[in-house]
Amino acid sequence: MTFPSATPGYPPAAAPFAPPPPQGPGVQPPFPAPPVEGRGRRRAIGIWVGIGTFLLVAGGGLAALIGVFTVGGKALDERADVAVSHYLDAVGERRYDDAYDMLCASARARQSEEQFTQSVSGDQPIARYDVGELDLVRLSVPVEVRYADGSSGQLRAYLEQNRSTGAFEVCSLEE
Repeated sequence: MTFPSATPGYPPAAAPFAPPPPQGPGVQPPFPAPPVEGRGRRRAIGIWVGIGTFLLVAGGGLAALIGVFTVGGKALDERADVAVSHYLDAVGERRYDDAYDMLCASARARQSEEQFTQSVSGDQPIARYDVGELDLVRLSVPVEVRYADGSSGQLRAYLEQNRSTGAFEVCSLEE
């Protein structure tokens, strides 16, 4: 007995589940394969664009944060310089009542205006001064002074911030 597929002249038997080949020109196969060329490249470009965007935004945020702290620090330093300068100018011009009003509340509570006037008027007069940078930890500024007799010294002005106005006020001026 011979099988029909083994006989010459018969067409070969097709696979049992394979779809027949498409007929005619221009016919698409039923399930085309998705394109694979360039997929890895597009993914890599997308990842690098995402990383670049993140770094740009994070870098801009960091630069803004550094700028805010720098400007804020300089503004505080300037406010401290103004407070100490006004206080020293008032004392130097013998306007002791104005200088007393520039003191912080705790310093005014420790001594009366008369006691303040007596203690400050006995000090050697300051001819020139140079206020340094604010120390935020101790809330103080160094002050380099030159007295009327030509000698010089290094003082430290301790400050407090007024809770209602936010302005710095001198609490004490110490050697």
